[in-house]
Amino acid sequence: MGRLFGTDGVRGIANKELTCELAFRLGKAGAITLTDGAHKPKIIVGMDTRISGNMLEAALTAGILSVGAEVVSLGVVPTPAVAYLVRKYNADAGVMISASHNPVEDNGIKFFNGNGYKLSDELEDRIEKLIEDDFEGIEMPIGENIGRSYSKTDAIEDYVDYVTTTVDGDLSGLKIALDCANGAAYKSAVDAFRKLKAEVLVINNDPDGININKECGSTHPEHLMQYVVNNKCDLGIALDGDADRCMAVDEKGNLVNGDFILAICSKYLKEKNKLFDNTVVVTVMSNMGLDIALDNLGIKCARTIVGDRYVLEEMRNKGYRLGGEQSGHIIFLEHNTTGDGLLAGLQLATIIKNKSAKMSELTSIMRELPQVLVNATVPNSMKDIYIKDNEIAEEIRKIEMAMNGVGRVLIRPSGTEPLVRVMLEGENQKEIDKYAHELAKLIEEKAKA
Repeated sequence: MGRLFGTDGVRGIANKELTCELAFRLGKAGAITLTDGAHKPKIIVGMDTRISGNMLEAALTAGILSVGAEVVSLGVVPTPAVAYLVRKYNADAGVMISASHNPVEDNGIKFFNGNGYKLSDELEDRIEKLIEDDFEGIEMPIGENIGRSYSKTDAIEDYVDYVTTTVDGDLSGLKIALDCANGAAYKSAVDAFRKLKAEVLVINNDPDGININKECGSTHPEHLMQYVVNNKCDLGIALDGDADRCMAVDEKGNLVNGDFILAICSKYLKEKNKLFDNTVVVTVMSNMGLDIALDNLGIKCARTIVGDRYVLEEMRNKGYRLGGEQSGHIIFLEHNTTGDGLLAGLQLATIIKNKSAKMSELTSIMRELPQVLVNATVPNSMKDIYIKDNEIAEEIRKIEMAMNGVGRVLIRPSGTEPLVRVMLEGENQKEIDKYAHELAKLIEEKAKA
């Protein structure tokens, strides 16, 4: 079989690709791999609001209990809450059942170790190996050694209590609109901003099991953009289904993506002498406008491959405290061990309050270069053709020369689909659009030859 784990856990259509049987085996293998056997292990489990969450939680929990570990069920909580609470509750591991910003039919299972970090490739491979080997040599406990499950009803309160301590002062005087994506933060986001005395207006916080991410949240912020203007809000925050990412909206209704959020927060942290080595970690997908803005601020930009786990890995290796993605995964490593949309929203609101500035004024430190993304359909076996084919390589070189140093070509094979993603940035939208489509067409033609 192919590798189970993608860039963010195991995902698939619930009850078709991500079945109860697979969830059971993942729970069983994860519990064996992530606990040392020196004591009765404890694993916390959270989920978002998808209708398939209860089904998968039951199967996952059964797998964990079958190898003698305990399960503490947190109910509906954000992904970053699991990352924080696994440490607060002294658990051996944490599991989040969510497919993040994906539609309701999808779901996923992602593991955190006892320190609140997503798993390394090595640990994921060990979990997969146990499943592939059908748990050969693993002795199943019986009698009193079988695990028990418990429910924790105040997990949201514990997370809100913590995340509200990460800001300076309160948010009184600010009018903030929240789009909770009918997802995992439908309660915690509202509670946190209200606890800090902000005036809170909220949309899409009435989950029914099937409306998560449906035309709302960070991937569909259009309604929030209009809502902010209509209600004269100072700031809008759009979360995704599991609240590990956010997008912002300024008081004029303009979308503020993760690159702008990173620029604003890095400037503020530098002013507070809290930006380690004056460096921010981003991925190759971040806009070149962010590089230019950070350079003007005297801040360095370290790039990684796509995936917040790789951003986090670079941050941990080098001691950096701020990093993230254009998509809104923002990691404040001083406060949490994964992307945290609510935390990022609170930090933005705090900057607006403490600097007595409008959001649109804060975003003016960065100008986003036009960007085009075109998919080229290629067989999985041909995803590296853009590296191996001389004609394609020459065409890329010509495009980059034509952009004269203010632009770039980035080609990235999809990890899950028979696609190569062709991304161009430059100063002229019409020009890069033409280049991107021509290059994608060339890649498709060469892949068929």
